[in-house]
Amino acid sequence: MSTSAARPEERQVPVSRGQVVAWGLWDWGSAAFNAVILTFVFSVYLTNAVGADLPGSISANSWLGWSVGLAGFLIAVLAPVIGQRADAAGRRRLSVGAWTALTVATMAGLFFVRDDYHYLWLGLVLLGLGSIFFELAEVSYNAVLKQVSTPATIGRVSGFGWAMGYVGGIVLLLLVYAGFIAGEGGSRGFLGVPADDGFNIRLVALFAAAWFAVFALPLLLRVPEPPPAADLPPRLGVLGSYRRLFADLRALWRRSPHTVYFLGASALFRDGLAAVFTFGAVLAVTVYGINAADVLVFGVAANVVAALGAVVAGRIDDRIGPKAVIIGSLAGMLGCGVILLFLSGPTAFWIFGLGLCLFVGPAQSSSRTFLARLAPPGHEGQLFGLYATSGRAVSFLAPTLVGLFTYLFGSDRAGIIGILLVLLAGLVTLWPVRPPARAAATAGPG
Repeated sequence: MSTSAARPEERQVPVSRGQVVAWGLWDWGSAAFNAVILTFVFSVYLTNAVGADLPGSISANSWLGWSVGLAGFLIAVLAPVIGQRADAAGRRRLSVGAWTALTVATMAGLFFVRDDYHYLWLGLVLLGLGSIFFELAEVSYNAVLKQVSTPATIGRVSGFGWAMGYVGGIVLLLLVYAGFIAGEGGSRGFLGVPADDGFNIRLVALFAAAWFAVFALPLLLRVPEPPPAADLPPRLGVLGSYRRLFADLRALWRRSPHTVYFLGASALFRDGLAAVFTFGAVLAVTVYGINAADVLVFGVAANVVAALGAVVAGRIDDRIGPKAVIIGSLAGMLGCGVILLFLSGPTAFWIFGLGLCLFVGPAQSSSRTFLARLAPPGHEGQLFGLYATSGRAVSFLAPTLVGLFTYLFGSDRAGIIGILLVLLAGLVTLWPVRPPARAAATAGPG
C-alpha cells in the first residue's frame, strides 16, 4: 500500500456543488434502510407481530439477533476485499450502485413477509442480506468522499453527508408514521392503509425501497468514477485479493502504524457512539421518566441536534483537523454522561441527553474524514473496508458492558457506566495517534 502523494489526475479533477449534493443525497436516502427497516419499523414488526406466535423455546428476538450477528461477521470478512477490488478496477461508483441496488431489492422483498410466523425465516434472511449489502455499499460510498471534496473542504462535506442522513431519517420516519402507521383499527395513517396481515408495514417496506432508490440515483449520475489504482492489479481472484490484503496490511503497519492505531481507537469510540442511540430511548423511559409517547419526539430532536453538530463541526474540522474535533466530542459526551449518572427526571435527560447527541454527529463525521485524510490515493475503499471490519470486531463491547453493569448494580441507570467506559477507552487510545497532515489547499465547493 503506497503512501505516495496524490496522483495528478486526482488533484486536478474539479469538484462541483452538484456533485457534493448528489453524494449527500445517498446518505439522505440510506435512512430508509437504517432508520425504517433495521431500527424503528420493520424489525419491530418482525419480532412483535410476525414472530409473536413462533413455536418453540427460541424467541423471534433471538433469531433476529443471530441473523444480524451472522450478517455482521460476513461484513467483517468481506468488506476490505470488496473495497480493494473496487479501488483496483476504478469502479467505486459502480460498486456503490450495485450494492445499493441489492439492498433496495431486499427491502422490496420484505413486502412478502406476511403477519404469520411461517414468514419469519424470509424476513430474517432478507434483513440479514440487506445488512450485508448496505454496509458493503457504504464502504465504497465513504471512499467516494475524497472525490467530492478538496483537502480544505473534506470536513464540511463529510459533516454535510452525516447531517443529510440524520435529517433524511427524521423526514422519512414522520412520513411513514403519519401515512401508514398512526391510529388504531383496521386502517392506519392518513392514507387509510389496511392493517390486516401487516399490509401497512409491508407497504412501508416498498415505500422505503423506492425512497432509497430515488435518492441514490444522483450519486450514480453525477459523481465520476476515479481512475484505477495504479499499484493494484485489476483482476485478482478471491484468494489473490485476500493475499494482497494481508500484504498491504503488513506494509501499512511498517509505513503508517498510526493508521492502524486509528482503526483500533475508532472502533472503540464508534461502538460507544452507537450505544448512545441504541440504549438512549430505553434509558429515557426506564430511568428518567420520559413518557413512552414522547420518545419519538425526543428522537426527532436528537437527530436534529446531531445533524447541526455535524455541520458546524465539519467547518471546525477543516480549520483545526479531525482529531481535535473527535477528542472534544468524546470529552463533551463523557461530561454529559457523568452528569446524567447523578441527575434524575425528564428535564435533566432532555438537556444532557441532547447534549450527548450534539457531540455524536461531529465524532462520526470527523472519524470518517480522519481516515479519508490518512488513506493513500487509490486505496480509500480498502481502508474503509478495514474501518467497517474493525468496527464489527468490537461491536459487542458496549452492549455487553451495559448489560453487565445493569446486572451488577441492579439498576438500568448503571448501564450508562458501560457506555462511558467504552467512550473513555476510545479517547485514551486515540490520544497518542498522530493526526493526519492538513493540506493548505484553497476551499472549493462544499
